[in-house]
Amino acid sequence: MREQGYEKPTPIQAEAIPLVLGGRDLMAGAQTGTGKTAAFALPILQKFASHASHSASPARHPVRALILTPTRELAVQVAESFRGYGKHMPLRSTVVYGGVDMNAQIDQLRKGVEILVATPGRLLDHVQNKTVMFNQVSVLVLDDADRMLDMGFLPDIRRIIALLPTQRQNLLFSATFPDEIRTLAKSLLHDPAEVQIAARNAVADLVTHIVHPVARERKRELLAYIVQTRELRQVLVFTGTRIGANRLAHQLRKDHIHADAIHGDKSQAEREAALADFKSGKTHVLVATDVASRGLDIEGLPQVINFDVPRSPEDYVHRIGRTGRAGMTGEAISLVSPEDAEPLAAIEKLIKKRIERVLVPGFQPETGDVAVLIPKEGRARRSAPPRAAREPSDPIFSKPYEPGTSAQPRPSGAPAGEAPKRRRPQLAALLGGLKRS
Repeated sequence: MREQGYEKPTPIQAEAIPLVLGGRDLMAGAQTGTGKTAAFALPILQKFASHASHSASPARHPVRALILTPTRELAVQVAESFRGYGKHMPLRSTVVYGGVDMNAQIDQLRKGVEILVATPGRLLDHVQNKTVMFNQVSVLVLDDADRMLDMGFLPDIRRIIALLPTQRQNLLFSATFPDEIRTLAKSLLHDPAEVQIAARNAVADLVTHIVHPVARERKRELLAYIVQTRELRQVLVFTGTRIGANRLAHQLRKDHIHADAIHGDKSQAEREAALADFKSGKTHVLVATDVASRGLDIEGLPQVINFDVPRSPEDYVHRIGRTGRAGMTGEAISLVSPEDAEPLAAIEKLIKKRIERVLVPGFQPETGDVAVLIPKEGRARRSAPPRAAREPSDPIFSKPYEPGTSAQPRPSGAPAGEAPKRRRPQLAALLGGLKRS
């Protein structure tokens, strides 16, 4: 631990580690990025230290701890943590997940491992092939349990649990505790201790939340403008679909921005390569679907941008959890069109915080659309001038955008100082029809 620079435990570690060492079942919740992995990995390594063996015999290295995770990325991260923390211990660990050839995983399992990290689907493939045995498992960990439920893994989890010894320690770690998780906990855990470091569905205190109102068809232009004028060099952008992620990354590259996409349709090798390029700085913008909202541990990630506002407010919490981690500050930016007003309201209700609206001059939607997105307390009074006379600093526009010292945008072909004059497509079509009639 000293080699990795650890000096003192985080709150979740300080509370969970003694309970795990004491053999208690545990239901633990904390904000993402607060050290949940170490909170179960360290006591597991300590508990099995007496079983550590330099013997090459697979029989001396049975699976003793099983850690289930919802995504490949999180599985890899957790396995790396076990290897790092247990560097000086002769305990073996490995990870199995889908999307890659099984043979290499089978070879590792046959050599014997005490600690097995797995995604549920691939683990059941190994069970079917009889390449893994659970008869000596004494610790089960469900990591990101709420996400596993969201992704429909509950039947697989129950199948796996039925194969384990009944006498074991169960540890359930989750960013949130919806009612479904508590129901699962009642059937899985025995007299559990409960640790809740952060409020339910809390967001990191060091994250700044900003909403940029914008017409839906101009989101891509605004995103490119923000990245270029602020010279962002490492920003994670979330979209709602895989096709949308591919399209957006392609469009950003056409705007001369180093961008790539990561989502479920990519092979594991492609996903790992995209993530490596992003961490190294070769890629400045990584466009992701929610497959990347959990388990990505990117040190010092400064910004997360919601290109598409998530339909589920809980997904907002998980997405922005990629920034503001481990005591560092971060920024969560959401590009919001009038169609997003309802999910935005749900997000603010969940996090118990009104998110500041910052309108970017040159990208503001129509006046009526702005009114939909900015609450009454942020709107202009009745005496406000007509739209043509308003400046971006008027109350209806919240406050002007300040991307450092860069020049403010001006629509192509418009004289300096003029506000863009655009009609909503629906209105333009209606007016055209009236003229013809």
